[in-house]
Amino acid sequence: MLKLVKTSLLTVAVMATSVVASDILVTVNGKNITKQDAEQFVAAAQQGAHFAQLDKAQQEMIKQRLVEKILFTELAKKEGVENDPEFKAAIEKIKEELLVNVWMKKQLDSTLVSDSEAKEFYEKNKDKFKQPETVTASHILVKTEDEAKAIIEELKPLKGAALKEKFVVLAKAKSTGPSGPKGGDLGTFTQGQMVPEFAKAVWALKDGTVTLEAVKTQFGYHVIYLEKKNPAIALPYDAVKEKIIQSLKQKQFAVKVAEVAKELKSKAKIVDTSKEAAPAK
Repeated sequence: MLKLVKTSLLTVAVMATSVVASDILVTVNGKNITKQDAEQFVAAAQQGAHFAQLDKAQQEMIKQRLVEKILFTELAKKEGVENDPEFKAAIEKIKEELLVNVWMKKQLDSTLVSDSEAKEFYEKNKDKFKQPETVTASHILVKTEDEAKAIIEELKPLKGAALKEKFVVLAKAKSTGPSGPKGGDLGTFTQGQMVPEFAKAVWALKDGTVTLEAVKTQFGYHVIYLEKKNPAIALPYDAVKEKIIQSLKQKQFAVKVAEVAKELKSKAKIVDTSKEAAPAK
């Protein structure tokens, strides 16, 4: 039995080691640089970016920066920078910032918003929780106005399914945009997602129609087909619940911190030396 337990523990240890090992990108003087290190580095440089999504050249550059960080850290320690007064002063400032940041986080974490509070806010502010009007549309993008006019002339006599089918054919054959191979399909989007000239033109169309004039934008000349307009709809409570809770937490947190700050100031001895006394007349 004891032997079996030892074997099981050894198996777990080996599995754990292999999982960790699989995350190691490079080792520098015995120190591991992991995928998690690279992910944090990329996230700090650009919010929303991910190391795994970068191309090989970019990933290699990130690895080299992390390698250099370890080597520079070792060099700084070797040269005694840890004992430098400037370094110690900087550490104290960082400690102060961390103390405040951790305290703030604890206050936020301790702020509670009940489901009933969130639901009440939702019911009183339903007009704020709407999915805006959208359209489902396609386009044909060409370089010149004459090309766009020629396409419009081909489409003018058509209606209904025939118009849509011909539009798809022309988009695949003539559109220079990336949506061309898909028949010009742009999917569904809101007004603010498109450049103003394009948005104005597509929102002026009726379902199942095309623009009768070329629409000029910074990208070229467009012929637009409107599949359909989708009206604004109210978002259900469950879809926005977490967003509401976070918003209410932030508001309560701000009030709480302001009250604590006011109380602390009232008890502290604060001397503002920046205000000089007005000269005697």
